Amino acid sequence: MTKDRIILGIDPGTNILGFGVISVDSKGPHYLTMGVFDLRKISDPFEKLANINAGVKELIAEYAPTDMAVESPFYGKNAQVILKLGRAQGAAIIAATEAGIPVAEYAPRKAKIAICGNGAASKEQVEIMVQKTLGISLRPEHLDATDALAIALCHHYQLSSPLAGTSSASSW
Repeated sequence: MTKDRIILGIDPGTNILGFGVISVDSKGPHYLTMGVFDLRKISDPFEKLANINAGVKELIAEYAPTDMAVESPFYGKNAQVILKLGRAQGAAIIAATEAGIPVAEYAPRKAKIAICGNGAASKEQVEIMVQKTLGISLRPEHLDATDALAIALCHHYQLSSPLAGTSSASSW
């Protein structure tokens, strides 16, 4: 039997940060909520980080997650983008660790494989599979929210896999 859990998934970003929350019981995963923090109107980059941290703390207070799963920044040509994503990720991680919530990190490719079976799946394909898996019909304004649900589902699959100890979330 699967231990009951509430998993908060985070798709980090300094302009749009996606979040998704699922509960997991013996019948499998269930949708609780999803959304985004739209930070585009905030010009100060440090104020954005403070808003991310405060917003994640509010989600933690409301949903009491047992785990948080966060998407790792992907490697790209622009080092500044990676730095900004890492800062956003860090602001969210601090909120979870301060609350005593374990954090796992997953590469975007790993989440896409877990959800779609294809590491090169599009955001739209991920959205469709998340909806089918959770038995819901959503039309999110931002696909960052469904990506966050995918990260949460990826974590659930990792925890419930008999191979979980062999190739889990990335670490430092």
